Amino acid sequence: MAQPNQPQQQISIELGEKEAEGIYSNLAIITHSPAEFVIDFTRVLPGVPKAKVHARIITTPQHAKLLLNALRDNIDKFEKSFGEIKIQGEPSQSGFGFQPPTTVDKVH
Repeated sequence: MAQPNQPQQQISIELGEKEAEGIYSNLAIITHSPAEFVIDFTRVLPGVPKAKVHARIITTPQHAKLLLNALRDNIDKFEKSFGEIKIQGEPSQSGFGFQPPTTVDKVH
């Protein structure tokens, strides 16, 4: 068992040239099993009926929750510096930043 007063190990993280460029995503699809969370990052463009997954992250439930907490903390810090992030309408259940168009007209 690890000692509670042990110093934290420092990790050197290397960022490759391709990864440093990053990717743009306006839709994340999140699925899970008892053992892992899978987050697929894609982008949906107007007039393009097909979207390609540009990155897939597979992580443990514990790390998914740590990611959620880190995002929440960073959003709070961002909003304190730059103001509230406004979201139009309700966010999609399957992703972020994208509301699929309604294909069925309501009949009254």
